[in-house]
Amino acid sequence: MSRCLISCIYASLVSVFLAGTALAGEVKIEAVDAIENDGLWRFSVTLRHEDEGWDHYADLWQVLTPDGDILGERVLAHPHVNEQPFTRSLGGFRIPDDISKVIIRARDTVHGFAEETFEVTLTR
Repeated sequence: MSRCLISCIYASLVSVFLAGTALAGEVKIEAVDAIENDGLWRFSVTLRHEDEGWDHYADLWQVLTPDGDILGERVLAHPHVNEQPFTRSLGGFRIPDDISKVIIRARDTVHGFAEETFEVTLTR
């Protein structure tokens, strides 16, 4: 086999591998539901991500103040390959009265935190 042919095959295999990794892209936040009960907030966050298994999946979402302080986070312990989009909830957030909006951001195991975030206006 010629050296050129081997190089071309190798380059093609690398391209296919990289394209497969890029197909899943960043995690996307599709919806957020925020409910207050007795001064504590519960967030239900709907995510979409083309989870590919344990090596590439959406693994976390966070609730942040507008200044970027983390109020809490929901760890996603496993891939959701056959469940898209999916919603996970977390309660017990105590949010000061002077904060009227929060930011939700999500992360996947390959790309890290997605550039796109989701702003939620808190209705008290």
